[in-house]
Amino acid sequence: MKLMFASDIHGSLPATERVLELFAQSGAQWLVILGDVLNHGPRNALPEGYAPAKVAERLNEVAHKVIAVRGNCDSEVDQMLLHFPITAPWQQVLLEKQRLFLTHGHLFGPENLPALNQNDVLVYGHTHLPVAEQRGRFSTSTPAR
Repeated sequence: MKLMFASDIHGSLPATERVLELFAQSGAQWLVILGDVLNHGPRNALPEGYAPAKVAERLNEVAHKVIAVRGNCDSEVDQMLLHFPITAPWQQVLLEKQRLFLTHGHLFGPENLPALNQNDVLVYGHTHLPVAEQRGRFSTSTPAR
């Protein structure tokens, strides 16, 4: 199973178009969105090309291929525009010998870990910085914005 990860789109149409372009090229079966899909949040400046309704429309085109979690800027109002669930604070993807724990990063992250087993991977967003590291018996990763 091939997955592609994205996070912290914050309603940016150019960022969404790039994510969808990369997803189409990747051959991945699933697009995993790690939160902060439509809203920019009250402390953040408007992102380039801020168009949350259009972002929702574009992402809904691949709704059947999306696994998503709620970010700190996502709300139930955002869910009304999206055809895939975004209100779960975390999800799990079970692979043959590994579990991916998916979260945004504001509730669980490297400094506040969920219960992880050996070989599990914590995948999170929130920081807007790409990171991949081995931490003892498990790994942590956050995709590039």
